[in-house]
Amino acid sequence: MTAMIMHSPSLGLSPLSGRSFWRNSLAAGLAVALHAAVAALLVLGWTAEKPAVEAPRVLRTQLVMLSPAPVPEASAPAPVAEVAPQPVEAAPAPVEAPRPPPSKPVVEPRLQAQKLEQATLARKRIEEQKREQQAQQQRERQENQRRQQEAEQQVAEQQRQAAQQAQALARQRQAEQARLAAADSRHYQPLSKEAPDYPQRALDKGLQGDCTVEYSVKPDGRIDNPKVLDGCHPMFIRPSLTAARTFRYQPRIVDGQAVTVPAVRNTFHYRIE
Repeated sequence: MTAMIMHSPSLGLSPLSGRSFWRNSLAAGLAVALHAAVAALLVLGWTAEKPAVEAPRVLRTQLVMLSPAPVPEASAPAPVAEVAPQPVEAAPAPVEAPRPPPSKPVVEPRLQAQKLEQATLARKRIEEQKREQQAQQQRERQENQRRQQEAEQQVAEQQRQAAQQAQALARQRQAEQARLAAADSRHYQPLSKEAPDYPQRALDKGLQGDCTVEYSVKPDGRIDNPKVLDGCHPMFIRPSLTAARTFRYQPRIVDGQAVTVPAVRNTFHYRIE
């Protein structure tokens, strides 16, 4: 609001003009104070609250149909009575009916039986798979045991064959040695030997004969286990064995080692000159 005051040098201020000035000053001060209070409230976070909106009322209307009154034949039509409008009351808020508790789903017997059958079949398949796995593991263990036994039998057979071959070689060597000794027994002569004594009783009786003694020559050249063969007269047995024990031979060397020469024979001839 702008107040324009015109000053006139010819006119003076009346007392009425002074009262208007103070009234205007008071109004301006109140306006300034009101604006300052509003600004302070805005700074402090005051906000104007919106008026609460009332819930709209629901109006329920009802149409009333009146049956027409019988009209007399000779009379004039009666005036229609006006029906005063009935006050419409606000319908009460609908009350929500309590919900029934959720019922359990009804399972049909046929579906339930089908599910049980499927579960039984699945359990049987699982049990069959377990049995098959156990049978497979059992077969694998048996196969491993069979292979291990075959390997052990093969090793034992190889060892047995090797032992048989070694024994056969040893027997063959012994037989070869015996054959060589038997073949060379005639040429395998002792390095030193003594002639047996002629028994005096045989001389008295004029007995003559031959006595063959068989023995083994040890690696040191001495004889071992001498024995008299059949066909020797009993009087010539003792001097023949005594003389054979005095024989000394050159050791037989086979493969660089001295060996025993079995079945060496020597025949003593008893003759009276």
